[in-house]
Amino acid sequence: MLRTSALRLLNVADTAEALALVDGDPVTNAFVGARLHAVGLNGWRLGAEVWGWAPDGVLRSLCYAGANLIPVAADAEAVEAYAERARASGRRCSSIVGPAEAVLDLWARLEPSWGPARELRPCQPLLATSRPSPVLADPLVRRVRPDELDVLLPASLAMYTEEIGVSPLAGDGGALYRARVAELVAAGRAFARIEDGSVVFKAEVGAVVPGACQVQGVWVRPDRRGEGLSVAGMAAVVDAALRDIAPVVSLYVNDFNAPARAAYARVGFEQVGTFASVLF
Repeated sequence: MLRTSALRLLNVADTAEALALVDGDPVTNAFVGARLHAVGLNGWRLGAEVWGWAPDGVLRSLCYAGANLIPVAADAEAVEAYAERARASGRRCSSIVGPAEAVLDLWARLEPSWGPARELRPCQPLLATSRPSPVLADPLVRRVRPDELDVLLPASLAMYTEEIGVSPLAGDGGALYRARVAELVAAGRAFARIEDGSVVFKAEVGAVVPGACQVQGVWVRPDRRGEGLSVAGMAAVVDAALRDIAPVVSLYVNDFNAPARAAYARVGFEQVGTFASVLF
């Protein structure tokens, strides 16, 4: 039961209002926006609850509560309401992610009851570009074909484990992760440079909304790092995404990852916000 009348569990009747809210900032809200555009507010299809904050009867903020806990357009009052709801339900997510101010405020309120996080990443620059890359794109970076899924998967698993710190094979043996990678390949949103049957660079366009898309899973094979593959590879991904997918390309990066930040700057990305992540 949601205690405060300003906080309510959203349902299909709230879909238009929720979409208008997330579409107000498509770059920041790309992940939640993509999920809502894909399946609406049908909880079973969404695989998550969506809590809405409407103190004056108008939806001002929402919070996606699934495998990730993601506050959207959340001020301090909304964050407190979400924290109360999250404390009552217990932790069911593997991360909290989103705009840094809201995420860090939310975590400060939840940590006493949820216990320590496995890792806190308080400063992750949110980057975006709407212009073709100023550097030469790698002509060998292309969309991965469906019959190359098993070529891509080892690189995807290596990237995930390196970035998140745990393997996606835990739990179900990786079936859901494989299905998600296969979905991106089938949609033409997985890009790679493949040499002698091995991926040396890869990236995917994960979330797509009408105004923007978000790149994820950028990875260069360890023995090929330092060759500039990430710069030319990302230039190819950006150019393809702008041409075929969305008018703005975004991503977020750990502030301590200096090589990646330098590569993205060369490709033309500029900081438009700051995210934070809490990993469990």
